[in-house]
Amino acid sequence: MSTAAAAARPGDYYLPVRPDWLARHHEAILEPDLPIVDPHHHLWDRPDWRYLLDELVADTSSGHNVVATVFVQARAMLRASGPVELRHVGETEFANGAAAMSASGSYGKTRHCAGIVGHADLTLGSRVEPVLEAHLRAGGDRFRGIRHSSAWDQDAQVRNPAYNPPAGLLGEAAFREGFAVLSKLGLSYDAWLYHPQIDELTELARAFPASKIVLDHVGGPIGIRAYAGKREEVFGRWRTSILALAACGNVHVKLGGLGMRIGGFSFHEGAEPPSSDSLARAWRPYFETCIEAFGPSRAMFESNFPVDKGSYSYPVFWNACKRIAQGASASEKADLFAGTAARFYGLDLARLG
Repeated sequence: MSTAAAAARPGDYYLPVRPDWLARHHEAILEPDLPIVDPHHHLWDRPDWRYLLDELVADTSSGHNVVATVFVQARAMLRASGPVELRHVGETEFANGAAAMSASGSYGKTRHCAGIVGHADLTLGSRVEPVLEAHLRAGGDRFRGIRHSSAWDQDAQVRNPAYNPPAGLLGEAAFREGFAVLSKLGLSYDAWLYHPQIDELTELARAFPASKIVLDHVGGPIGIRAYAGKREEVFGRWRTSILALAACGNVHVKLGGLGMRIGGFSFHEGAEPPSSDSLARAWRPYFETCIEAFGPSRAMFESNFPVDKGSYSYPVFWNACKRIAQGASASEKADLFAGTAARFYGLDLARLG
């Protein structure tokens, strides 16, 4: 198998977290009282990477006013046995347990995992309904939706080796049959894909105008492999697709995820960790394009931790977001940092507080 065809190894796909390196840069917290809902983080316990509630609490309590978070599927704590289609329900059980621990107040004021996004195989078609009902039972009143990744590129070195979706997944009849069940049960869909696939999501959103959809990580602009050195070309194609997608009123967007290796920003290669000012300069074209296209009422900042922790620390990430939003009004900031996420995921911040 050629190098181009060989899949990336998991250790190559995720950037390693280096606490000593991250500790080399500290900043004063900007606007420390601004409420934040972090609508995209993971928890897991892998052989070489532990990020459980204690690690999440350490990040969310590092200076910013994080009032609540949303857990998003990451293949964590799947059931070891039983029907294959139900094994991901174990992840929802796990996240709900972490949420219950946080809700006790023993881990600070933040209500971690107040919303839970799990995984179900939507290509089961209508047969996915009992799977979704099992998630709803496991997550109690915290379960909000599904992420079924469709991220695909012809270069296997770009793709996450943990997932193997086919090209064109969002257009498959079986997938769409399963997708239709989400709105029937009042559930949302988190879309994770790469920038050449955004138009496929637009077609899905147009076909299901009543379905709640959120685009993860600003649509995954790729900056490595065949896309390396073509940032302006990629940005132009990405922007055109984003503007078309934003015309679908049922779609929201998450602003984050650009610390992953696929973005090609290479923050992790610096002798020193990046400052929030340098992050804001790099991200501003992407974030501002999304905010202008979707409006603050359909856009939300997201950490994507711990995946992005290989590139920068949690407090520096939120400082960068605050720099980008510096010219926004108070109501626009309220939406971008908390309100949009709370509405999309149905979080009652008054009750959680």
